[in-house]
Amino acid sequence: MKNKITLLFAFCALIGFSQEKDSTDVAYKKRVLESIEVDFLMSYYKQDGIHSAVSGGNGMEELTNLTPTFVVAIPLNDDDVLTVDAGISAYSSASSGNINPFDSNTPSPWQASSGASAQDVLTSLVLNYSHSSDDRNTIWNGHISGSVEYDYSSIGFGGGVSRLFNGKNSEVSVAANVYLDTWKPIYPKELQDFVDYGGMNGGIYDDFVITPGQISSEVYNPANFKEHNQKNRNSFALSLGFSQVVTKKIQGSFFLDVLYQNGLLSTPYQRVYFADKDDFFINEFQLADDIERLPDSRFKLPIGTRWNFYLNEKLTLRTYYRYYFDNWDITSHTLNVELPYKLTEKFTVIPMYRFYSQGASKYFAPYEGHISTDEYYTSDYDLSTFNAHQYGVGISYTDIFTNAKIWKFGLKNIDLRFNHYDRNDGLSANIVSFGVKFVQ
Repeated sequence: MKNKITLLFAFCALIGFSQEKDSTDVAYKKRVLESIEVDFLMSYYKQDGIHSAVSGGNGMEELTNLTPTFVVAIPLNDDDVLTVDAGISAYSSASSGNINPFDSNTPSPWQASSGASAQDVLTSLVLNYSHSSDDRNTIWNGHISGSVEYDYSSIGFGGGVSRLFNGKNSEVSVAANVYLDTWKPIYPKELQDFVDYGGMNGGIYDDFVITPGQISSEVYNPANFKEHNQKNRNSFALSLGFSQVVTKKIQGSFFLDVLYQNGLLSTPYQRVYFADKDDFFINEFQLADDIERLPDSRFKLPIGTRWNFYLNEKLTLRTYYRYYFDNWDITSHTLNVELPYKLTEKFTVIPMYRFYSQGASKYFAPYEGHISTDEYYTSDYDLSTFNAHQYGVGISYTDIFTNAKIWKFGLKNIDLRFNHYDRNDGLSANIVSFGVKFVQ
C-alpha cells in the first residue's frame, strides 16, 4: 500500500496555538469519545503478473498478503483520546523468493523459490494522542510509530491541528510527519556471491554451470555492481486540508500533500539487465548485470478533492479525485466512485469503482531496455506507464444500539468488501477486506 517535508517550526507554532485557552466558556461539554472502541480489521490480497522487478522486469509476480490489525481507542477524559494501532502483515512472494532462486535445482523466473526471502512478517505499532478544546472547534494530535521486517525497519513521529468554524460547517487542517527508515540491504544471490568470493570462485558458482545466452568470448563480470553505502531512507510530509458543508446534501473537501524523501530510494534486490551486455544463465535464470539504481532524493506532490452527495434517504454518491506528480517524471490520475445504497435500517450495499492512470518515470525501461552507461535505471513496472481498473462491492451492517454483545462490548458495525484489480501490463489482483467495530 503497502505508500514528507520538515516544516516543524510551523508545526510547533500551530501546536502552541491549539493549546491557548479557549475564548468560549462552556458550562457543559460532551465527551469526545464516550467509551472504549475496538476495531478489528483484516485484509487478504492475492496477485500475479508477468513483470517481476526482482527478475529485471521478466518473471512471475505471484504474491499473497494477510494483514490482521487491532485499533483500540481509549477515552482518557472528556477531551483526550489515546489510540493504539497494532498489526502484522504476513506475505508469501514467489517474486521476492527469487532474490535467491538457486536453492532450486532448476532456477527459473517462472518458478517459485523456497528461499527465506519468499515470506516475511511486518510488525507495526502506532500510538496516537488527540486533544479537543472545550468548544470542540480545535483538535490537535501527535503520534509515534514503529515497524520492522526482515530487511527494513522504520520509526515515525508527527502530529497535526484541525480547526472548525462557521458553525462547524468548515474545517481546515495541517499535519506534519517524519519517517526514519533503515535498510538491511539484501542483494541478488549471484551478485553477492561474486563479491564475497572475489569472482566465480565459490557459492553458487561451484554448484551450477553458467551458460551464455549467445555465442560469446566474454565471461560473466557484473562490473557495474557495487554495494550501497547509504542504508537510510528519510521521508517528510506536510499535509493541508479544507472541508466544507456546502448544503444539507453536499459536502466537499480538498487536500494537498508535499512530500520529500532522501537516502536509499532504490530496492537493493531488484535486478537490471543491460542491452549492451552479454547474457549469462544458470538453467533458465539470467544472471543480473546490476541492481536498480535511482536518485537519492525524490519530491512528490499529490493534490485532490472529495465530494459526497446525499441523493435521497437510500442513496449516497461518494467521489474522489487525485492528481499526482514528482520529480522522477511520474504523473498520475486517480478517480474513485462509491454508491452506497441503504437496503434496510441496518444493511447497506456499496458498489465501487476506481480508475488509475500513470505516466512512466524517466528512469524506467523494460527488460534489457537500459544500457550500462546510464546513471540511473529500473525495470520495476510500478514506475512504468499503465492504466488500472478496480471493481468492487461491499456490504455494511450497522447497529447504533449495539444490541449484540461479546463479553462487555457491543457490536456496532461490520463491513465486508471485495475488489478485483486489473492493470494493462498483465498484473491482476483480488482483495478481500473485513472490519468489525465494538464499543464498550
